[in-house]
Amino acid sequence: MTEAKKFFALVRRNMKCYFKDKILFFVSLLTPLILLVLFATFLRAVYLDSFEGIFALFSFRPASQRPVEGLAGAWLLSSILAVCSVTVAVCSNAVMVSDRAEGTVRDLTVSPVGRVTLSLSYFAANYAVTLAVMLVVLALGFVYLAAVGWYLTVKSVFLILGDVFLNVLFGSLIAGVLESFISSQGGMSAVSTLVSSLYGFISGAYMPLSQFAEPVRNALGFLPGTYSVGILRTHFMGDYIAALTESGMSAEAGKALMDSFDGNLYAFGTQIPLWAMYLIVAGTCLLLLGAYAAIVALRRRKR
Repeated sequence: MTEAKKFFALVRRNMKCYFKDKILFFVSLLTPLILLVLFATFLRAVYLDSFEGIFALFSFRPASQRPVEGLAGAWLLSSILAVCSVTVAVCSNAVMVSDRAEGTVRDLTVSPVGRVTLSLSYFAANYAVTLAVMLVVLALGFVYLAAVGWYLTVKSVFLILGDVFLNVLFGSLIAGVLESFISSQGGMSAVSTLVSSLYGFISGAYMPLSQFAEPVRNALGFLPGTYSVGILRTHFMGDYIAALTESGMSAEAGKALMDSFDGNLYAFGTQIPLWAMYLIVAGTCLLLLGAYAAIVALRRRKR
């Protein structure tokens, strides 16, 4: 059997192990479910009140609530996708940790399977599983936006899809590097809990960075996760801001909305352009990929 056939066989095996574990699958979906419940019961009203406050400052009253409701939903969906691209990746990569904890890795490496092939199969399976979950979440989010107010253009939809692919790559690489050092279920649970509870706050997904003090905003500007969220924000919010502008909202009010809800990101008083956000996230992915490759190489040498 060629290495390519071994690789694809291992990818299928890892994906089956993930979906076979119903508890693991439920835990992976827990974060988006919690965020959806919070939005329905609390956050939606908070966002709408914030929008109304900005409208009042610029003496604007929208002719229809659909773009306003859609904007609130779009902001939430960008948060869910950005956070869960990392948290779901960390949870779904539990197959790798489980194999190490139960000694399955030793059985696999004794067989004629290269450690590089094995490591790549874990990463590929994790990426595929996380992407599948994120696409389901995105589809459900699009259904919601269609119900409350759909203003996304075809171009924006494809850009958002591209952003999801990039965010899942970012999350899968973080999971791969972090969990390369974990060999117990307890350690896996601790890392999953820490990432799930902390990542959304430090990336500005749960609360706009504009609500933080300036020194905190500047510090968080050094974290690449901030820009993975910002990319999604830009593409989700842009068409809704354009729709509100066409209905009479001033450009200044549109900028205030984008600034207040991280559609525009600033670091040390300078606005970060979209191309720079992509460059930061893509560059971080390359660094993480290099780190993952170095870890695999070191373990191969110790074998």
